[in-house]
This record gives sequence, C-alpha cells and structure tokens, in this order.
Amino acid sequence: MSNGLVAVAPREISWGPLTGAIVVGKDILELLSSSMYVDPMAIYREYVQNAADSIDEAQARGLLVGPGRIDVGTDAETRTVTITDNGTGLPHDEFVDRLTAFGASRKRGSDARGFRGVGRLAGIGYCQELIFRTRIEGAQSASELRWDCKKFKHLLRTGDASADLSSAVAQIVSVRRREARDLPERFFSVELRGIVRHRNDQLLNPLSIADYLSQVAPLPLHPDFPFANTVLSHLHGKVRLGNVQIYVDGMEKPLCRPHAVGIDLGPDLKDPFTEIELISVPGVDGETAALGWIAHHGYIGALPPRSPVRGLRVRSGNIQIGDDRLFEDLFPEPRFNAWAVGEVHVVDQRITPNGRRDHFEQNVHFHNLLTHLAPSARDIARRCRTSSLQRKWVRDFELRETVVRGRVGIIRQGAVGRAERHRLAEEIRESLVALEQIAKRGELPLELSDNLRKRLEKVQRDCQRLFHSPEVPSPWGRLPAPKRRAYEHIIGLVYECSTNQATAKLLVDKILARFA
Repeated sequence: MSNGLVAVAPREISWGPLTGAIVVGKDILELLSSSMYVDPMAIYREYVQNAADSIDEAQARGLLVGPGRIDVGTDAETRTVTITDNGTGLPHDEFVDRLTAFGASRKRGSDARGFRGVGRLAGIGYCQELIFRTRIEGAQSASELRWDCKKFKHLLRTGDASADLSSAVAQIVSVRRREARDLPERFFSVELRGIVRHRNDQLLNPLSIADYLSQVAPLPLHPDFPFANTVLSHLHGKVRLGNVQIYVDGMEKPLCRPHAVGIDLGPDLKDPFTEIELISVPGVDGETAALGWIAHHGYIGALPPRSPVRGLRVRSGNIQIGDDRLFEDLFPEPRFNAWAVGEVHVVDQRITPNGRRDHFEQNVHFHNLLTHLAPSARDIARRCRTSSLQRKWVRDFELRETVVRGRVGIIRQGAVGRAERHRLAEEIRESLVALEQIAKRGELPLELSDNLRKRLEKVQRDCQRLFHSPEVPSPWGRLPAPKRRAYEHIIGLVYECSTNQATAKLLVDKILARFA
C-alpha cells in the first residue's frame, strides 16, 4: 500500500457451543396464560378443543361409540365453572407430565386441533384455582392437579428476578390421587374456582357461554339449516368435523351451530337463505387447501353486530379461528363482510393458526388462501350493491305509486280548481312514465319485475278511468263563482302547505263532509 502498511486478513474464529444454564423465568407463565388469551371467553374454546381431541381419540380406539359428550357447568354462588368430557382420560404419570410441560405437546404433526401445549393454561389468569381431574377406564383412583392461581399472581408481583419457571411451578402446583367411587368410569375435567368478574360477568353467564360455543366449537349444523346435507357432503372426507355434543348447565338439548332458516334482522324482518355456494380452494401444490360454503340470501342489509352468523368466518379442525372480521379486508369495502354468511374450513396443515388462535401465521399458503377467496368476497359485494339498487328502485316505485294514488284521490274530491286539477294530472302522467321505466328495468329479478308490472297496470287502469270519465262535479257548484273560487283557492293552499298529502286529504274530506 502507498503508506507502507500491509493488509492482513482477520483471523477466522470458529463457532462453539453455548455453555451455561438456560434460564426460563417465571414471567413466561404470564405470557402463556393471561397475556396469550386476552379474550376471557377463549378459555372455553381452549378447553372444549382439548376435550374434542380426547373424544376423537376415544372414538378411534373404540372406547366410545357414538357422539362424545362435553358438559359445561356454572355455579354463580361459588363462582365456579366445570368442563367435563368423556374422552380417553389420562393415566396418572402421563397426566402429571403433560400438565406440567410447556410447549411440548404430543399433538404436533397429527391432525389434532391443538398442538402447542399451552391451551390448558388459558384459565390461569381468570380464576383463583385451576383444578384438572381425570380417570382412565378400569382405574381404581382418579388423579388431580391443582394450580394456585392466586399464589401465581402474587409471585409475579414479587421482585425476585432469579425465580425460574421450574421453581415457580413447584410452588403453585400440587398433585394428588383420590378415590373414584363417585366419579365417572372415564373422564377428564377442568374446574375453575373463584372466576374473576369480567364484562358483565359473562364467564358465568350460561347464555353467553352457549352463544360463544355455538359459534366456535366443533358442533353439528342446525337441524333447520336448509343446506346442511349439501354442506356435509361437500366437506365429507376432507374436513374433520368431530362428533361431539355439548351441554351447558344441564340444558335438555345439546348445542348446535347457529345457522338456521335465515337471518334475523329485527323483530319483524327476516331474510331467508335462498341458495348455497360451495367453495374449494386449491393449495400451492395443487392439493386441496380449504373447503367452504356461502349461504346467499336477500342481502337486504348488514347483519346486527352480535349476530352469531355474521361475516365470512374461518375454521381449523372445525374450531373457529378469530372472529367474524378476520376476512373483511378481502372485500372491496370491508363493510360488506357484515352482510355475508359463510365459512371456510382449512384443510392444509401448512395454514397454521397463530398462538392466540385469533389469526393465522403469515406464509405463502395462507396468502394463497386469501387470493382464492377474494373473488367470492367481490361477488358478495356485487350482490350487496345490486340488492341496494333493487331496494332503491322498489322504494322509488312505491313513492311514485303513492304520489299517483294521492293525486288521483285529490282530483276525485273535486274540491280544487281547474288549473290545480290540470297540474295534478300532469304530475300523475310524469309519475306513470317513471313507474313504467322502473318496472321495465332488466336488472330486476323476474319475480320482482312481474310484481311491479302488475301494480303498474292496476295504477294505469285507475288513471285511465279517471281521465276518460266525465269531470267530477265540484262540491262548491251551488255557490256563487267568487265564493267557489275562494273555496277552491283555500283547499289548494291546504294541499300546498301540507307536508303530508294523505293527512291533508283526510282534512279536506272532513271539510267537505261538514260542508255537505
């Protein structure tokens, strides 16, 4: 080099293994429990999901014939919730190992619904005690494992940064065996004691629990859903729907999905389902990525915010992921998602729910799903706009029809002057032209168009009889001309100054009756 220095290549230093202990602090428990499940109702999804997996296993092993059963019981007095299933149960050693392991689920790579091994912690942040119980078939005793959630929260508040996960769990978890004489032959249960108050105490509200589970749990379709068999045939063999019955607080009938004959838009406004559209989404490699369905209806308005069927929703393992807004960005206008009713069942295991199960991990397989669903979202938006236009035309028709009939009634009264009658007749002719244009619109459905044409023909007949009949005699005919013109002028002012022509006509009818 020009300055006389010689460049020397840096000496390569090889990488070596990490030495020393790996510290996993106690705060990881908070991240895996209350911080993970910010929606308190999600605890029901997590525990029902695990129960459904256990029931699937019991059915596969021949331990259970027919549908499995999950009971959700609440006790407002003791602020306790219990969720019990008749799945396989767990032997004692396996029970303790599984419930004290973190992120070590044996379900990963299988077709089970849960696979991260943290769902059982969902209730820690929402109760004072979390107790798991189980018994396997033929066992003389049952196993119990108790989390002291109140003590856990106290540990989090302490400033002992050296406390690791293992020592924290050792302090708040206890295990025992108990006699099983009063317990089912085979079961697994989760008991949450000392439920915290949250959002109008919905965690202890049986109606709120039933409404939530009817939307997210792997339940059968509603018996009144007109396209149930079509949907089941479409999903058969590809989607693991499960065979589970869920009862909340000992209700007589098990829960089912909320889709029935149609949509409730108000006390006196129903919008029935009219057709079903089946969806099949190909994967990146050509295999099936997802199957779904959309229930079309009249699209007469957005569904109410609390409607259990509102929005295009997505399910994995027949468990709902996220809420009714997860796919709203697919729509040209997000508001149209609130008009839609439908579900997408993910089949490709590479489309993976995130840890909270409120969305999906972002990868090429998930974005492929979005790409293929976008045309369906655009079609729904088109139907919404078309329906809005059709309703506008019908409103315009009804308004014009009302105007015509009102004007005809005024002329038949005979109480206004000749110039006013001529003006009313011109308004009638203009409205008839507008009615004819609306009735002949090609975009209207055939049934609606036929109905409007029949109404138009009736209005036209009434007007023809009015225009071709002798002039209606004036009720003021016996009066001198100056008085007659004065009365006609006053009646004209009544109609001119009134904001409601129908009310004005009633008033004029009363005046004429009094005059007669």
